Formats: sequence, structure tokens, C-alpha cells
Amino acid sequence: MLLIEYPKCSTCRKAKKWLDEHQIAYTSRHIVEENPSYEELKEWYGKSGMPLKKFFNTSGQLYREMQLKEKLPGMDEDETLRLLASNGMLVKRPLVVGEGIVLTGFKEGEWAEKLT
Repeated sequence: MLLIEYPKCSTCRKAKKWLDEHQIAYTSRHIVEENPSYEELKEWYGKSGMPLKKFFNTSGQLYREMQLKEKLPGMDEDETLRLLASNGMLVKRPLVVGEGIVLTGFKEGEWAEKLT
């Protein structure tokens, strides 16, 4: 399982602690140093069954600075995925990708249901 995270993010730290406590093996990847690629995001979005907006860090400073709340509704899927792939700080974290599983953000109940 792949855990894409930003080490300074408190939610990411909680998620890692939860995974460790539940003895769930994962490989950690720094979201800024190795941002998900367009191809990865396209694949994960397809597997997730979630709206593409769920992949955005909507509470992030960059999201607000770029005024994406207003811009995203007018963008097509390809443009949106390319934008996400352009900067790791736009991507909701932590992002977990495993066998048949894609989770954005850390919601303990959802993680317990899907990962244990």
C-alpha cells in the first residue's frame, strides 16, 4: 500500500500512527518531493469512484490563492488532472492507494472499514 503524505501535516502524522497501530504495512511518499503524476492520478481517480474534487486539498493555501473553488467547475477532467499533477500541495492528503482502494484524507472510521 502506498501512503502519499506531507510530513509536516498533522493529519498525515495521525494517519501514519493509525496505520502503525493497526500493523498495516505501507510505503510512504513525500507529496511535494514526488507529486503524483497525471497518469497516476487518472488511474486512482478511475479506481476511486469519487468525484475529482475529492482529490483537491480544498483547505490549502494554494487552492485558495488560485481561486480554484470558482475555476474547477469550468474545467474538464483532463485539465483538472493536469492541474493536480502540477503541484503536490493541491492534492488532498494523506492519499492511500492499495489493492482496489483509494482513500483521500484521514477519516478513522472509513479507514477502519476499508483497511482492516
